[in-house]
Amino acid sequence: MESERDLPDDAGSLPSPFDELGPSALARRAAEVLQADLRTGHIAPGLSTSLLDDAEGGKMFGVLVVRRPEGGLGFLRAFSGMLAGRWDVEGYVPPLFDRELRERLEPEGEVTVKSLTVRTEAARTATEYVALRAESEALAERQGQELVALKQKHEARRQERHARRAALKESTTTPLPGAPRAEGPPVSAHSMGPRAMVERGGSGRASHEDTEEANQQGPHPRPSSDAQQLRAAERQGLAPEQRGPSGVMTTERLEADPSREDDARQRLAAALHSLDQESRGDKAERRRLDAAHADERQRIHPRLARLERRLRALERLRHAVSRALMRRIHDTYEVPNARGARRLLRTLFTPGEPPSGAADCAAPKLLAHAYALGLRPVALAEFWWGAPPPAGGRVSGAFYPACRDKCGPLLPFMLEGLHVAPPRIFTPPPPPARDLRVLFEDASLVIVDKPHGLLSVPGREASLSDSVLTRLRARHPRATGPLLVHRLDLDTSGLLVAALDARTHAALQRQFEQRQVHKRYVAWLEGRVEAEHGRIDLPIRVDLDDRPRQIHDPVHGKPAVTEWRVLERRGARTRVAFFPHTGRTHQLRVHASHPLGLGAPIVGDRLYGREDERLMLHAESLTFEHPETGRPVTFECPAPF
Repeated sequence: MESERDLPDDAGSLPSPFDELGPSALARRAAEVLQADLRTGHIAPGLSTSLLDDAEGGKMFGVLVVRRPEGGLGFLRAFSGMLAGRWDVEGYVPPLFDRELRERLEPEGEVTVKSLTVRTEAARTATEYVALRAESEALAERQGQELVALKQKHEARRQERHARRAALKESTTTPLPGAPRAEGPPVSAHSMGPRAMVERGGSGRASHEDTEEANQQGPHPRPSSDAQQLRAAERQGLAPEQRGPSGVMTTERLEADPSREDDARQRLAAALHSLDQESRGDKAERRRLDAAHADERQRIHPRLARLERRLRALERLRHAVSRALMRRIHDTYEVPNARGARRLLRTLFTPGEPPSGAADCAAPKLLAHAYALGLRPVALAEFWWGAPPPAGGRVSGAFYPACRDKCGPLLPFMLEGLHVAPPRIFTPPPPPARDLRVLFEDASLVIVDKPHGLLSVPGREASLSDSVLTRLRARHPRATGPLLVHRLDLDTSGLLVAALDARTHAALQRQFEQRQVHKRYVAWLEGRVEAEHGRIDLPIRVDLDDRPRQIHDPVHGKPAVTEWRVLERRGARTRVAFFPHTGRTHQLRVHASHPLGLGAPIVGDRLYGREDERLMLHAESLTFEHPETGRPVTFECPAPF
């Protein structure tokens, strides 16, 4: 424990570890002492701070100001988890778990888990398994290509049969120019039912393609050309003397020679039957290909399935053994509180299981060690040091409240017996009292300049009712629909679009959803950006354990794309223009601060950087199509900084 003669006395309540407004002045003073030591480049003797700058990111550190039994103040220091693979580092409090019990459990359990991991990896990389996987994937690709090719060939054949069938039907239904029209409708295979075709010598069967194509043609077939009729007649075997001037036998001549009429009908039925047989042939060809593909897969898949079952069994076994080991390890943590009571870690997380790393954060380690030494906790502070974590959301030197997922169920028990102040939560400052600045207004829409510190829409609490939306509704009481087309964060200023009727709102919403609205933001960044322009493609999602923060998640994050361009450099700061192509929550703030983005948080960003007078982010320009005129319109509002 370190003494701090300059620490002021503190007789009040212990500030809540979950306080969102930062640590107390007393805890901040202690943290600044530790930060000064870290700035020397050393965490402890033999441990350089350079290990906090690798790809895995930095570390959360903590300090706990304590009062000694004799009355003096001092502070303890801790880090979360392990440092350089070590639980114990000189000058920092030890871990909370029972060291002797863990040392008996961990080696044997880790050997078992490691052995299963090796076996699982060996099964995954086995020569036979890898070869069968590759062969299966290649087979699936080839079979897919063959199936596509066959479908295309069959579709071409179907279209050809469709044309031939249409020509055959039209040859028996189209009268010759100038020929006398027979009473009643012309007789054709299409117009005769199965019974009539039997009576006239037909097959009595209607092709399924014939029925489908007849439905597609409708009740009025299109007359064929003379050439088509002649070819159709030739296919039917009609003699020249049986054909009319255009080469097709007329109804009048057919009726004059019933035997020839029957012969022609039989030939037509035979031609249609032949087309139907071709269709059945295509289906048979598809069945043969499917059967051949199934035979090919059968030569590979049973062996592959056997190896995959073995691999899944090993993975399940490893998972089960790991969970059982983790439960036993969790039972090495006996958590104390200020009353002297103790509980096993797992009992504080029932009915679930503790998350990985529970009780290894800085705060529980500090409190447990203070109780073990008979010290009374006075004030706590935790801060990040080093490179941001892979998901982002942490800035070196910035203070953060205790985490909710790991410490939420744990710290309230550990603090029992102490007088703890309720956590302060962030509440917006009083909104600007001045009237909303309207930049443009017509019968269908309004463009306003939202000041920073004013909500776009009302909050859930009654004290947060003032917003752009409520002010616009008061100004336009007859407006219909949702009014606001989009939103800006509380801390962001700039252009907002509102629609005065539901139809205009829907039209503008479509433009935003289809990314037809061009937006330009301007911001000052805390850091020097060396490149001149670029594009950031960094999927993000909400941090479920630390709302409303957003984090980078390449697997589950939503697409978020931003283009940017440097406008000015001044000292250690950079002024940039942002051109967002998507509209995710906190998109520009995350893309600016994340190391895979610009690696420079926006000045005044209390969530992703450091708090300042205001967030230096302003929506400066909007271009979209006016829903009434259909013409592009551009609105601009220069940043006030």
